[in-house]
Amino acid sequence: MPDGESTTETPKVLIIDDSIDVHRLLTARLRSEPIEIVNASSGLDGIRVAEDVEPALILLDLDMPELDGFEVLRQLKDNATTVNIPVLVLSGLTDSQDKVTAFDLGAIDYITKPFDIIELRVRIRAALKLNSLIQMLNKRAQIDGLSGLWNRKYFDTRLKESVDSVARHGRALTVALVDLDHFKSVNDTYGHPAGDTVIQGLSRIITEHSRSTDVCCRYGGEEFAIIMPDTSPDAAQIVCDRIREELKAKTWSRHPERQITGSFGLVGVSDGSAVKSAPAAWLEAADQNLYTAKSNGRDQVVASDMAAPKVRLAEAG
Repeated sequence: MPDGESTTETPKVLIIDDSIDVHRLLTARLRSEPIEIVNASSGLDGIRVAEDVEPALILLDLDMPELDGFEVLRQLKDNATTVNIPVLVLSGLTDSQDKVTAFDLGAIDYITKPFDIIELRVRIRAALKLNSLIQMLNKRAQIDGLSGLWNRKYFDTRLKESVDSVARHGRALTVALVDLDHFKSVNDTYGHPAGDTVIQGLSRIITEHSRSTDVCCRYGGEEFAIIMPDTSPDAAQIVCDRIREELKAKTWSRHPERQITGSFGLVGVSDGSAVKSAPAAWLEAADQNLYTAKSNGRDQVVASDMAAPKVRLAEAG
């Protein structure tokens, strides 16, 4: 899968319940299951943990002080980060209207306390299996068939999440747009199969120089995008210049006499605590830097800081 994501990672199950005894009981009784249990003792804490951990399943109590389970469920389903996490309600409320309300708010299952541990295990396994299949289908639908990278739709989703994280936690972030220089002439001169080979070649180079936490996408046509969390513009510029140099040095079997180069537009922050820009502003800034790289002769990296826009031109070589 793109970005080095693994499908064999132990699924995390978040338990949101104000009862310490429930946490102890579930931890003991579910010890033999191939899951990692994460605990939250209040609704507010549960929402925060769900955002940070993004578990594969949430076990949610409804009858909690301050923020009850219904409101927790409502906020989880209104949050772009947590909306797709399945929620299994585990509650002492037995009224049919409570069950209807929970399902209407987005719960996938409802088990009343006291519960049968064997039944709970079976329902947890079923929920995790269903979620795994859904995630697999979602990922396949968001992968570009030619390059093997994530597609534009996935990029848009992850960019919003990344920008929101910058504003919330003050982390570093850099976004890069990459465009193959004079790509149309490659297709016109050597044919579209040769152009496809170039797209696949650059995709491999980008992947080799990226970390598992980076989000590498085919943005459209001959244009690519990379989201680099916890990466300053200076550090990202070094990485992109390595990609640029390797692309320029590559020999292509279909046209060994033709050198292929790329232009890069980067924008980022070293400390996002003071940056409140929308994703569209990040894209606009990166695109402007890409345009500058093209206008200044191509085969170069242009970067700027969202907090203090200041264009820097990397040595083209």
